Amino acid sequence: MTDLEKFCSWVKETADCAIITDGINRRYFTAMKSSAGTLVVFPEKAYFIIDFRYIQKARKVVKSCEVILQDKLYEQINSLLEKHGAKTVAINADTCTLTELISFQNKLNAEVIADTKLADIITDIRMIKSQEQIDKIIAAQRIAEKGFEHMLDFIKVGRTEKEIQLELDYFMLRNGAEALSFDTIALTGANTSLPHGVPSDQKVKDGDFVLMDFGATYDGWHSDMTRTVCVGKPSEKMKAVYNTVLTAQLTALDAVKAGMSGKELDKIARDIITDAGYGDNFGHSLGHGVGVEIHESPYASPSREDILPANSIVTVEPGIYLEGEFGVRIEDFVIVTEDGCINMTKAPKELICL
Repeated sequence: MTDLEKFCSWVKETADCAIITDGINRRYFTAMKSSAGTLVVFPEKAYFIIDFRYIQKARKVVKSCEVILQDKLYEQINSLLEKHGAKTVAINADTCTLTELISFQNKLNAEVIADTKLADIITDIRMIKSQEQIDKIIAAQRIAEKGFEHMLDFIKVGRTEKEIQLELDYFMLRNGAEALSFDTIALTGANTSLPHGVPSDQKVKDGDFVLMDFGATYDGWHSDMTRTVCVGKPSEKMKAVYNTVLTAQLTALDAVKAGMSGKELDKIARDIITDAGYGDNFGHSLGHGVGVEIHESPYASPSREDILPANSIVTVEPGIYLEGEFGVRIEDFVIVTEDGCINMTKAPKELICL
């Protein structure tokens, strides 16, 4: 059963019909990238209404539903509602704009429902990855890892954070990335204590950590990894902090398995960092899901009871950040299995000194 077929079978739990307008979920269910289009889903059948700019591509690419050339959108949707006897329409409250919602309410011949039920259904479907989807995520990760390997030769004293960012970005795009997963983080020196710092003109100095958090996309699917390396010789404190983060990550990776909660997984890594005296310096969650979005369910966080299901994907990325000194983060991402996990990240993570 395809993901769209699953969606069709679950639509009745929220309404007689569901409408998807956002680009991410539209692409997820149709396998087609576009800046426009409306997916209209009934329990019996799905329709993809798209304008002239994309109609040729849609007829070739979209196999999971009937493709309709857009003319008068609301009249076309109303015609489909009448055909299927639909009296209620669910809109994705997570992505629908207020303008869209008002338009649907005013122009559709049905009751429009905008609550979290539809969003929850989509989340549950997207959380479980097929082998084909996993293969694309792995392809994206291999591109990112080639980028990391390239950067080990590029990083040196005198390079700026912006130069490191741009070189890494260009390498991934030149070597198969459809796009970047997010704005690459490349930081050095005291800036590495900023978990989501923005690359600047600060230059690498001898003895600095360089932290890179980055990812590539392949056919719409994301990868995500973080590595921290040292240029020159690290201090004893730097080595101790790095090894604490690494121990926390390895211990959490050994513990991951289907059925545990994200809160439980987070605590395993957090306790190690706390016992080392750095609990207040680990201020973000341990991990998040990755797929057609860089952050999606499930989450590994102190405040989340998300259960990690088999064939979901989650990052494991503990960190310690010492303001004004340095920071360390190490991030892999894994496929959750019934008896453990499969680590998709193959890049080395023992402390590398350049």
